[in-house]
Amino acid sequence: MKLSSVVTLLALVGSVALTAMQSDKNTKRKVVIGYVGGYKGLADLSRIDAKKLTHINYAFVNIKENRAFLQREGTDTLNFQNLVKLKQVNPELKILISIGGWSWSENFSDAALSDTSRKAFAQSAVKIIERYKLDGVDIDWEYPGIPGEEGNVYRPEDKENFTLMLKELRVALDVLQKERNEKKLLTIAAGGFKNFIDHTEMDKVQQYLDYVNLMTYDFYNGAIAGHHTNLYPSAKFPSAHSADNTFKEFVAAGVPENKLVMGIAFYSRAFTLKSNSTNGLGDSVLAGSYGKGYTFLKDSLINKNGFNAFVDKEAKAPYIFNSGTKEFMTYDDEESVKEKCKYVLKNNMAGVMFWEYSSDVNGYLLNQINKTLK
Repeated sequence: MKLSSVVTLLALVGSVALTAMQSDKNTKRKVVIGYVGGYKGLADLSRIDAKKLTHINYAFVNIKENRAFLQREGTDTLNFQNLVKLKQVNPELKILISIGGWSWSENFSDAALSDTSRKAFAQSAVKIIERYKLDGVDIDWEYPGIPGEEGNVYRPEDKENFTLMLKELRVALDVLQKERNEKKLLTIAAGGFKNFIDHTEMDKVQQYLDYVNLMTYDFYNGAIAGHHTNLYPSAKFPSAHSADNTFKEFVAAGVPENKLVMGIAFYSRAFTLKSNSTNGLGDSVLAGSYGKGYTFLKDSLINKNGFNAFVDKEAKAPYIFNSGTKEFMTYDDEESVKEKCKYVLKNNMAGVMFWEYSSDVNGYLLNQINKTLK
């Protein structure tokens, strides 16, 4: 064979191999991470469709005296046992404990403050997953270096200590991983706004993590009715908050695209607007609250009982407005979930996560997630 022919053949083989590698990269199964709440007590897990999930993050484990702490050990134990049973349906399913959350983040800063406290915290967290035969730890610190719930402790040192805490957790998980010969995961739930990035070292943090779950929901719009989980900025109501902006900001901060997970809201945010409100979106807010789950919205409110449904096409975000009662609700629906999943595929993200499973018991959104990501 002539040298030129050999070179051409080798180039062809290389091209085929590269195409195959790229195809494998793009077709790798995307993660579908569902948060399941046990913070209120015994959770009803009978309706969880384990085959449609890759991971379950159990919310939440508390922090006490610098250690991960089961606030309701009796019901937590039963919840863990029932969650592990789901592996009989889906052997690939991974179960993680999620530590903190909005209400139980007040002690993170103390737990992360010193070498001694970080080590105690990491070992206590790993001891829980070892005891209950779980697969990893998710840290939901709301938030390092900035206020979260009223009364939370926060310090400027949180920025570096957050990194050191996650490093200590990774070390402790690696020890268990080696002992059990089983992969042990470490993830975080990250605030979907620039101030979270400014008060963390995401370029350093990411090296210890398997996934960064972006909380691209609960976007705050002040006294104006806006979207709480929009994919893109709204032309009708300009705001800095969107999932697209969040993704780009985390990439710019040094987190690889394939570690980033898109957040989806299975619940709504509800607002009572002022009496002169006519549009819903962009009108003035009197009061706001955590809203109903999507199953309730779809079955009982959307285009029913005076609630008219609208779509902000630029933002890829739905909302409903009742002109009589002046109630406004913002949420994810099947179409907005489809758009978010397409975004995940286009941008080589790791997958999606959602808060929280019981908010859509009929599985409307989870079904759409699986349909689109396939």
